[in-house]
Amino acid sequence: MTSSSPLLARPGAVEAGGADAGVAAHYGDPLREQRELAAGRAAVDLSHRGIVTVSGPDRLSWLTTLSSQQVASLAPGESSELLLLSVQGRIEYDARIVDDGERAWLLVEGAEAPGLAAWLTSMKFMLRVEVEDATDAWAVLAGTRRFAALDPFGPGGAPLTWADPWPRVAPGGYSYAVVGEDRHPGLDRPWFEHVVERSRLQDAVAALEADGVGLAGAMASEALRIAAWRPRWGLETDERTIPHELDLLRTAVHLAKGCYKGQETVARVHNLGHPPRRLTMLQLDGSGHTLPAVGSPVFASAGGATHDAGARQVGQVTSAALHYEMGPIALAVLKRSVDPAATLVVRGEAEGEDYAAAQELIVAPDAGQVVGRPTGLLRRNA
Repeated sequence: MTSSSPLLARPGAVEAGGADAGVAAHYGDPLREQRELAAGRAAVDLSHRGIVTVSGPDRLSWLTTLSSQQVASLAPGESSELLLLSVQGRIEYDARIVDDGERAWLLVEGAEAPGLAAWLTSMKFMLRVEVEDATDAWAVLAGTRRFAALDPFGPGGAPLTWADPWPRVAPGGYSYAVVGEDRHPGLDRPWFEHVVERSRLQDAVAALEADGVGLAGAMASEALRIAAWRPRWGLETDERTIPHELDLLRTAVHLAKGCYKGQETVARVHNLGHPPRRLTMLQLDGSGHTLPAVGSPVFASAGGATHDAGARQVGQVTSAALHYEMGPIALAVLKRSVDPAATLVVRGEAEGEDYAAAQELIVAPDAGQVVGRPTGLLRRNA
């Protein structure tokens, strides 16, 4: 486990909490930082994230056999996303992968790295692979464009950048969204994660600043992520999450690849069933000038308040942020049966702190049952 980022010593830095503890939530002006990040004029410190490397000639074919994604032919510099699932098809690890020709770099949440490295090591058997938790040696700086100033700080002085495939439907993938790929809000958020030497993190930031690029905090990157409908491990996922619920068949699952742990559930739900829950974005009432906490319950009730006798909990908030254009927004995981037209209510932590919430559909309520499906909210892929 790495210590807090040295960038927290910069003037105005306020440390984030929760999943982003260890880096700055902001540097004094969250909304301005968000605008700069969206415009490509700022980078965000993700040095609290984890990095696991896999080297050896069998690395890509091995990762293909273990995961939901086809990465056996991943070219150097090419980016993808893969999931490691339980036997029941539930998400255990979600890794962003880029290969440099000698090593596959798996960029994950900080909490994932130790367990992922240990599990991969246990699965080596006689294959020519070596696994390392490289979190203490390498860090990530990210933004909405590639930063050439960071090239000398990558492995061996060469650039190493993961480009988020979201929201494009990857080969073998499938969209569960209610909008076509050309109208997906994720198109407004290109995303690049640059691997840099952890010991040179401050030098890397100085090189960015010399190139006219400032720093933005985690609050800024989270707001853009939520607006892009991009799920995040540990927030949108829990011990029951299957990929279909979060539209992760789009970028992280190859439906035509060979056998892997959890494949039976993936295929059965996709072809014959429906995911029990669905990811949605919530447009929140901002009159209270606060945001609901992660985990806040979401209710549906005829009277529009959580204390109504008929109120029933239908899900929970997984992420929330103040967006510089849209105002307060959140991601929530809801029961599939929730009426898409229903106005929901989020219960806050304080007594009487309720937030009216309008749904913006992400995963279609009728997602799944692809075999022979004639019509519905779910759009066919082009």
